[in-house]
Amino acid sequence: MAAFMPLLWPLSAQADWAQSADPLVVRTIPSNSEVQLQNPPTFSWARYPGGVPRYEIQIRPEGGSPLGATVDRNWYLPAKSLAPGNYSWRVRPYGSNDWSTPRTFSITGKSTAFEVPDNAALRARILARARPRSLPPSFTPYAAWSASKKKELDPYLSRLVKEVGVQMGALPDLEDARWPLVIAAPLTAAMAAQQREVANSINEASRQLEAAAVLWRLKEDPAYLNEAFKRGDQLAALDPAGPTGYAGQDQATRQIALSLVKAADLLAGDLDAGRKAKWLKTVSVHGAEMFKDLAADRGRLDQHPFDPHATTLQGYMALISTLALGDIPDAQQWFDFSFRAHAAMPEPWSGQEGGYANGTAYAEYTAGYLVALWDPILQATGVNLYAKPWTVGFMNFLIEFVPPGAPVHAFGDGSETRPDFRVLRALANRMVSPRAAWYASKVKASEDALSLLEGPYPMPVTGTRRKIPPDNAASFPSIGWVAMHKDIGSSGDTSFYFKSSPYGAFNHSHGDQNGLLLTVAGKPLLIKAGWYDWYGSPQWTDWYRQTRSQNAITFDGGKGQLVDGYREQLRHNGRITAFSVKPDHDYAEGDATPAYGAQLTQARRQVVYLHGPNAFVVRDKLSSKAPRTYEFNVHAPVLMKVESPASVKIGSGRQSVCLRDLNGDAPFAKWDGPRPKKGVTEDHGAFYLKKDGGAVAEFLVLLDVGCKRPKVTVNSAGSRRLVTVGGQAFEFD
Repeated sequence: MAAFMPLLWPLSAQADWAQSADPLVVRTIPSNSEVQLQNPPTFSWARYPGGVPRYEIQIRPEGGSPLGATVDRNWYLPAKSLAPGNYSWRVRPYGSNDWSTPRTFSITGKSTAFEVPDNAALRARILARARPRSLPPSFTPYAAWSASKKKELDPYLSRLVKEVGVQMGALPDLEDARWPLVIAAPLTAAMAAQQREVANSINEASRQLEAAAVLWRLKEDPAYLNEAFKRGDQLAALDPAGPTGYAGQDQATRQIALSLVKAADLLAGDLDAGRKAKWLKTVSVHGAEMFKDLAADRGRLDQHPFDPHATTLQGYMALISTLALGDIPDAQQWFDFSFRAHAAMPEPWSGQEGGYANGTAYAEYTAGYLVALWDPILQATGVNLYAKPWTVGFMNFLIEFVPPGAPVHAFGDGSETRPDFRVLRALANRMVSPRAAWYASKVKASEDALSLLEGPYPMPVTGTRRKIPPDNAASFPSIGWVAMHKDIGSSGDTSFYFKSSPYGAFNHSHGDQNGLLLTVAGKPLLIKAGWYDWYGSPQWTDWYRQTRSQNAITFDGGKGQLVDGYREQLRHNGRITAFSVKPDHDYAEGDATPAYGAQLTQARRQVVYLHGPNAFVVRDKLSSKAPRTYEFNVHAPVLMKVESPASVKIGSGRQSVCLRDLNGDAPFAKWDGPRPKKGVTEDHGAFYLKKDGGAVAEFLVLLDVGCKRPKVTVNSAGSRRLVTVGGQAFEFD
């Protein structure tokens, strides 16, 4: 690829303006001669300095003529697939000669076709759909259900009927007066509590509205229609400038708008003109405010995509506008702005292979709203976002890091919480993927009744002929995560997770580059300490996201990675520098040196999983210009037993792991951390190693799963370490 690129276009002598040095700015893709998993790929680039109204992009196949397009935003998603082959592309401000440096990519047999028609074609398709647009053709009144459908779905219908009946009498009325605090900076604990209460109340009311509307269409019982009217009227009566308004609770605002426009779609033909006008007026007011925010700076996410609330909002606007077309005049502008942008990049938290840098708890939250958005989007537009290669990779990521039976999440905010497998099952149900089919068959949780009854019947996953288990070891390099399993999905699985992320401690991520987690047979043994009370709380700031609360390296009494700032969090990062899978072992290496800023001159961690003895060996190489005492931190959900200066045991139920210092120069000692959450036990300790400035420090620690006490030998030759554990040898370079 590098050889043919100069033959296509001359290289620019000027600086490459399309690639920004600012880590907050969108990455320029595709690049690096990568095979594109999606065909056609999404093209994105940094804006031209000073800003321009339009760009001209050229995509040239090897040996062919360039394909051109003019766009008014700094991204481009072709409407049609590209032919297999090698390509290069470049972009310039329209009417200028300042081309970006050409970048190369290829379309191969590994590239999956994923086409999104242009806006005009999509709008015509949507307007041709009879209402309700949001429901699949398989959704019919209950009286028309077949015997087999009743047998399969009756339990879910009964569950939803019971839920709605209970909530009719239990759900309090919505009134702005319930939330008197004005949200302002700095956010206090009371303000954060009110924001959570507002979001929860709106979610409950909007769910009741939608569930009642669905039951009305299924059962045709007027009680459900009246309940839907009641809840919709209350949502529409809330003051858009009050506590549920965009300035005070943006999550509540988007949910109110979506709930009302979807209810208007579900109740088409049954909603009187006055009530419909009032509901849609509320949608219009909220929609205008949300669109104004997204469209600021000519589409602020186009240049600065790392805003989780705005990213989610863009997905909401894609669906709100889809359902509002033909009813709200501004909906066309909202749609043209948001729909293809959302389809091009649903989430910014990984590269094309999928993953979610903010952690699996937030990945689960994302999976939940994607199902809620993408089911009706698919029915109304025909665009199947579940078939997008990124989504397939996102599902694979969840399978690896939240395997069936996982007791807790992995890394980032909320990682100490239990997974909600109903949500993950729902996403897997909608995929046509052998791995998703395997996951759906292994996960025992049932999908939420409302999403299942609104979803397609039968679920797409049932059309997958084969169920293929995932790999026991996997790497997601764009987010810097590695999973190593003994037997993924089995009750006796050993699950080991390693992270060194280019996203650093940004947003919901933590200062845990080169951090470790270990779960054995459903028992967490090496854990992340602390808990997620609220974003930005003193506990979150001073402890929960700090390196000292992770199974990672600190020095001189708990000093760790730099997690403050904004763009600085992306610069203070890590990366996976090596990953390999062999028949008898898995290996990964991470470089977290940038995460420590100038405090350390080297912070590398190597990890090998030896399959035979079911043991891990962790090697750290650390250095600094100043003398340091380095700390290999360990956190457990039970009281640890220090067996000797070189060994500590962690046991939970019938599962255990023993950690042993193999170099014999890093004694272990416990230390006290902040008080854990009520009802939770946490114990903390570290192996300590002193080194002079300029000297290289090395930890070499065995994680002996099951505390089998295998014989271990270490032979050294320069910087190499030949470690033999229970008869299996591995050489660290």
